[in-house]
Amino acid sequence: MLNQTNSQLWSQLNPIAWQLDRQLDKEFDTELVLNCFKPESLACYGSTFDFCISVLHCNHNQREWFIYQSLAKFCGWILFYKKTCIVCDRPLHLLFDNENRLHAEGKPAIEFADGYSLYSYHGVTLPEKYGKIHPHHWESQWLLSEDNAELRRVLIQGIGYDRIASELQAIELDAWGEYTLLKINADVDNEPIYLLKMTCPSTGFIHILRVPPDTQSAREAIHWVNWGIYPEQFQQQT
Repeated sequence: MLNQTNSQLWSQLNPIAWQLDRQLDKEFDTELVLNCFKPESLACYGSTFDFCISVLHCNHNQREWFIYQSLAKFCGWILFYKKTCIVCDRPLHLLFDNENRLHAEGKPAIEFADGYSLYSYHGVTLPEKYGKIHPHHWESQWLLSEDNAELRRVLIQGIGYDRIASELQAIELDAWGEYTLLKINADVDNEPIYLLKMTCPSTGFIHILRVPPDTQSAREAIHWVNWGIYPEQFQQQT
């Protein structure tokens, strides 16, 4: 039963702990991190101790157990050295997306009382110049000067191809009915960006999807988007 309890807790905490470790390890010295006792470990071990004390009624030192619970509830990282112990405060904010990846829009995903913070977008650490601005206000022009491929990918995801096509003046290569094949000539990604622009004839709503860079026509792009169905066949099926 104890093993099952620990296993369930670790399965819930490990993805979050791993994400935090991966991003915070980049910010701190490796030796410092290795000497660190982390809150998720305190929580998992503490659950075992609590079961033994509360359910199995094992004898224990009440004062030490109270101290342990206080550390688990109120402290962050604890770093042990000879004659020195550093106890970190818990962050003021710790924000995740629905996949337990560090994520916040226009504000830090992690923020401490002393002002230290990390910006993150769906698990990718952002520099402050991007992180402090909401993705709705990110600018397509930033893609032209950003050298980091991962950050360019995040910017593309946050800005969206609709805005990128408009703001970077995508050129029209071909059209088929309400579909238009576009290309962005600006060097904003590892490979050329080809887009299929789809305009709803009844509502005028415009939707844009990225298609492979070897796409030659709007009809071919529709075929790719519709999982191998050509537009004529799609119209017949619907």
